Amino acid sequence: MSDLLTREEYEAIAASLVLPCNAFIGGSFRPAASGATFATVNPATGVKLAEIAACGAEDVDLAVAKAREAFEDGRWSRLHPAERKEAMLKLCRLMEREAHELAVMESLDSGKTIYDCATVDVPETIHVLKWHAELIDKIYDQVAPASDDHIAMVLREPVGVVGLVLPWNFPLLMLAWKIGPALAAGCSVVVKPAAETTLTALRVAELAHQAGIPAGVLNVVTGSGSAVGEPLGRHADVDMVSFTGSTATGRRFLHYSADSNLKEVVLELGGKNPCIVMDDAEHLDEVARHVVNGAFWNMGENCSAASRLIVHRDIRDALMERIEAEARQWNIGAPLDPSVRIGALVSQAHFAKVAGYLEQVGEGRVLMGGRTVDGAFVEPTIVEVPDNAHPLAREEIFGPVLTVIPVASFEEAIAVANDTEYGLAASIFTANARRAIRGARMLRAGTVTVNSFGEGDISTPFGGYKQSGFGGRDNGIHAHDQYTQLKTIWLDLSDPSGSAIG
Repeated sequence: MSDLLTREEYEAIAASLVLPCNAFIGGSFRPAASGATFATVNPATGVKLAEIAACGAEDVDLAVAKAREAFEDGRWSRLHPAERKEAMLKLCRLMEREAHELAVMESLDSGKTIYDCATVDVPETIHVLKWHAELIDKIYDQVAPASDDHIAMVLREPVGVVGLVLPWNFPLLMLAWKIGPALAAGCSVVVKPAAETTLTALRVAELAHQAGIPAGVLNVVTGSGSAVGEPLGRHADVDMVSFTGSTATGRRFLHYSADSNLKEVVLELGGKNPCIVMDDAEHLDEVARHVVNGAFWNMGENCSAASRLIVHRDIRDALMERIEAEARQWNIGAPLDPSVRIGALVSQAHFAKVAGYLEQVGEGRVLMGGRTVDGAFVEPTIVEVPDNAHPLAREEIFGPVLTVIPVASFEEAIAVANDTEYGLAASIFTANARRAIRGARMLRAGTVTVNSFGEGDISTPFGGYKQSGFGGRDNGIHAHDQYTQLKTIWLDLSDPSGSAIG
């Protein structure tokens, strides 16, 4: 899907969508055992989209039981790798056929712009699933060095039943980041989408079943964190949980594991990511484009958002002039209008949180923006603060707010950048190759980009230092490690009788 449609065409698709409402368990849609539902709304308009099954512990138990049954009988876990690959590739083909509908569904449910959904989220989701599918029959096990009388085989086996707990900021893409390697490894999964954004996960589960991924292998249980996420995290028959979301919630999953069966836990958490621009940075117009994209893409609802601009004082004025000019092109409007770059924040609760930060400028100085629109949108906002101790420089706002911190040297820039409890991503702009490599090595972050903003790609591991991550990495071959167990098989070839063999 490379070509954008018109706003009218997207609105026509929105009007014709049949939205999934029930959990997907054991190969079919099911209402919550209690019959309870909750409303999912379009955050840009406040209009209710659908009533979604409000599942609970009983539904989690059923989904885990179906996943365990599927795993143990081998319908997927022991299927030939080539057959697993073909089913996942068929899922990708079905998603390509419905790409416009998936993009509209994602935009309606999350407030994300159709521009981002259509040009980034949906195509990248499909690419991620394809990449992991193609890897299924290309990861080899090993034979360890042993004596002439022994063979030591090191095998990967699927970890088992996996709970996958998704965030609301990239519902489709984070689904792919998790089910891609989990299904490729042969696991059965129970997906818990964020309550704010459930629709596309349900539709992908239905398409996966149509593609030939057997019943019980991919289950989606909808509902709140307390009613679904916690029971999944505490479940004694879940072998591993992968969670993406806030650091505070991530900590709970470590407690759930400790209090239950010591299931493996992988956490991808928050960030307060620095973007360093040194006085020798070249092509400031291009630097400004990267800074603005890093700060305001997806309304700043991005754990790797470049939310702290640490700029050398000698270049500060020239760069800020360009950044403000670039940021003025990021317009607010109806998310289904493909010309709009800033959509609605995901919920009223999150809007209130971000709006509250706009009231904490204090000794800072608003350089641009700072206003809210229609109770759902926040203007791209730039605030210069006196130092890194300011709350806007320390706390993860998760909105379109860029904090500017001037510094006087490379050493000060690195010190300010590392002065945070987080360590997910970082950027450094400089024309000095030695300084660039030194800076990248010194920055305490899982991903460091040089003269650009980004997260790498599907081939590079993604995760964080410090309180930004725990237990593993998403993306790359490394993502498969967390969904597998290593097994050693030791074969003794010696003859107990001592006679020659052969």
